[in-house]
Amino acid sequence: MKLKFSLIALFIFALGFAQNKGTITGTITDKDMNNETLPFASVAVKGTPNGTNADENGKYSLSVQPGTVTLVFGFLGYETKEVQVTVKANETKVLNQALASTSVQLEDVVIEKTVNREKETALLMDQKNAAIIKQSIGAQELTRKGVSDAAQAVTKVTGISKQEGNSGIFVRGLGDRYNSTMLNGLPLPSNEPENKNVALNLFSTDIIQSVGISKTYDVSQYGDMGGANVDIISKEHTGNGKLNVKIGSGLNNQAFDSNFKMADGANKSGFYNVNTPTSTKEYQFGTKWSPVTESNPVNGSFGISGGKNFNFKDDSRFSVFATANYGNGYTYKKGSQKNVTANDEVSTDYYNVNKYEFSTKTTLMANLAYKLDAKNTIKLNSIFVNASKSTVGEYDTYLGQGDARYEFNRQTLTQQNKLFVNQLLGKHDYSERLDIDWGASYSTVNADMPDRITNNLVRQDSGLYTFNTAAPTTNNRYFQYIDEKEYAFKAIGNLKVLKGEDELYKGKLSFGYNGRIKSRDFEATQFNFRVGQAENQFIDKNNLDSFLNASNQSLTQNVPGTFYITTSRLQSLKPFTYNADLSVHSGLANFEHNLSDKLTYTVGLRAEKVLQELKWDTNIPLTAVTPDDAKIDKVYILPAATLKYSVTEKSNLRAALSKTYTLPQFKEKAPFRYEGIGENSVGNPFLKASDNYNVDFKWEMFPENDEVYSAGVFGKYINNPISQVLLNSALNDNTFVNAGKSAYVAGIEFEMKKNIWKVDDVTKQTLSFGINGTLMYSHQELDSKKVAQETNGTLSVNFNDSSDALQGASPLLLNADLTYRIESGMFRPTVSVVGNYFHDRIYSLGSFDRGNIVEKGIMMLNFVSNTTINEKWTLGLTVENILNSRIRRVQENQSGDITTYNYKAGSDFSLSIKYSIF
Repeated sequence: MKLKFSLIALFIFALGFAQNKGTITGTITDKDMNNETLPFASVAVKGTPNGTNADENGKYSLSVQPGTVTLVFGFLGYETKEVQVTVKANETKVLNQALASTSVQLEDVVIEKTVNREKETALLMDQKNAAIIKQSIGAQELTRKGVSDAAQAVTKVTGISKQEGNSGIFVRGLGDRYNSTMLNGLPLPSNEPENKNVALNLFSTDIIQSVGISKTYDVSQYGDMGGANVDIISKEHTGNGKLNVKIGSGLNNQAFDSNFKMADGANKSGFYNVNTPTSTKEYQFGTKWSPVTESNPVNGSFGISGGKNFNFKDDSRFSVFATANYGNGYTYKKGSQKNVTANDEVSTDYYNVNKYEFSTKTTLMANLAYKLDAKNTIKLNSIFVNASKSTVGEYDTYLGQGDARYEFNRQTLTQQNKLFVNQLLGKHDYSERLDIDWGASYSTVNADMPDRITNNLVRQDSGLYTFNTAAPTTNNRYFQYIDEKEYAFKAIGNLKVLKGEDELYKGKLSFGYNGRIKSRDFEATQFNFRVGQAENQFIDKNNLDSFLNASNQSLTQNVPGTFYITTSRLQSLKPFTYNADLSVHSGLANFEHNLSDKLTYTVGLRAEKVLQELKWDTNIPLTAVTPDDAKIDKVYILPAATLKYSVTEKSNLRAALSKTYTLPQFKEKAPFRYEGIGENSVGNPFLKASDNYNVDFKWEMFPENDEVYSAGVFGKYINNPISQVLLNSALNDNTFVNAGKSAYVAGIEFEMKKNIWKVDDVTKQTLSFGINGTLMYSHQELDSKKVAQETNGTLSVNFNDSSDALQGASPLLLNADLTYRIESGMFRPTVSVVGNYFHDRIYSLGSFDRGNIVEKGIMMLNFVSNTTINEKWTLGLTVENILNSRIRRVQENQSGDITTYNYKAGSDFSLSIKYSIF
């Protein structure tokens, strides 16, 4: 009885204590944006842990002890505001607060540096108020759609798709060479010899605050952009101290059911230390020729992240955010490949192909920000990413017409890409009218292929195997290394001008400098094993090391039962090399003017001095070609203009015009043969840059702060477009050429984010639907004589037609998602079904009566769910590629389409658990 009485008394006391508190409520707004609401801003009682965040409408409510308290209002990128308020017991007081941005913002004029935000509603507000045409996808939307990295993020944006087996993206049909990638407004180097841009899948969502995609050009960007500029904004810490731990696991259903194979020596950590042999007279290879079997192909991941603010006097603040993540994955593809001749004959039929891939990714990031005062901020950002792959590809094929024997090919390789980015950024407000935004970065890339193993065996009538000795290169080991360094700088001033009668400035003049200097050193060495087989000597394809070993090596050629080693330069250990350098120095000026409450325009001009140089010593004997033939030395004058008309408070009409250019990639110009099984590529040093002329018109409406409708048309005219094409070669080589004089792309785009059903009660339930799509037409001229003339006859192509569509240009792209979420309460699930589709597109242009190779359209369907429980736990479940869509390429020949690439990759299942320690 006493216990019962005590509990009742305690309850009454607690209830009375709670009722004696007061409540402060209100709306937080953006002072410089016509008092637009400021979603998710913070408000706290100074000197206490008592605080909260505003909702998506900028509204907040905070319970406080009776008396006089000091409230601290804040938001990243805005000046902190302290307000004293007196509250009585049981009183509810309304206190609205406007915050001013620390960056230059004009009423209804573009925000040059968008405030860092993660919420969809905040990013949509930025999109609505900006004068330029842009789109962003933030951390909230990335989580909702089950996006694990920046590569997946950009494919959720209208008009963007990704090519299977390649880290590059296509924007409105324009591939990797037409795009550019930045981190916090500074350019990133490439980590792959195949691409101009860094692999976006290196950047996991753990380090991403948002990803901005600009499909129209403005002069703040580098001019080497015809498709889009992708700017990854790294996470910074805001609010209270945080520390999160996350673990995950999963599997690929095909990999789990297979007898999974990995390269010998494949390190589960993803870090390798394999040295190139220094002699052909000694056997110095530390890993086995034959792969090993993985008994437990289950994916795993682990991550930890956290941050904290340190507040000092005079409003200065130091914040730190750091994260460390590791993940691995197993995938398995089973299918077939073919090479087809001009006579519709299959020259090589890999009728049974098995591809195994084990990948890892380790990410470390530290972000430090020091706010000296309300007008000066300095940031230091460092990111290290290590990505590795171990792949095993096994190919069975017929040896040749009239020969009953079979051929077995195996290629095993390890890859390790290390990217290290260091940035120093600053923002300074020198007066009410003038601010300076500056930055510098130093980035390094080590993209290594420390051991690629290629074997070619012949299966005899007896079913036993012998080495194929038709050529000295049929059994080889290949080592490739890339060292790339890049320095980048920016210094941009923004000056407010044209003060109006309302004391607000109506214009802004931006001016400044951008520069980047990058260099790449490439080297490759191949060791060829010339086998001298004894009569009736057979080999186990899964134990090649019983023959290819130190004791069996001979220095005498063609000794039965032994082998000897040569290199691609016979006995010389000197590697094949190319060295590429690029420097870009730019001056820019841009004027923005809020002509009226409804009309805003920008006009800008950028001048870029571009110097690209290349030197090589490779396996392509182009004796008539000199480094001067590969040199690009040019000044580009790049104008850009935009127009925005606010039809209503919630809808805009926009237009944009610009000129840009497209530089060839280093790999596309370097005369080096990159060899794979069934497909090679060769660079073209005569390749020229393209000039691009761009136009966009767009209408957009924002019915609610988390909804958008938009539609637009766009067009691009390209001088000297660059395309991939088949060479007249027995080796099935592709090369890159300025295929014709001109090309153009035209299309329409639409986007809709709509709440189908919404309940604004305590639970805040929402059922929303999103869809975006692009319908486009592309056309380019094809001129074989032009190619021969521009390459001095060193490259021979013979296009089948005088015109065709652009390589990579899919006429239809669609993205859609259906999401149900609960945003309040102890149990807050978010469940999404996400779909993507692209229609058929050209993979490589045909020539010499061999038709185009076309990548067939694919429908992808994913299921994503994340559930937050009690603010501490988050559970995630994802199923990717539910339909197990077939990946297929066909060659369009006269007798009909012939399938040249045909695989299924299986479905991926993953489960994750995140715990917030505090």
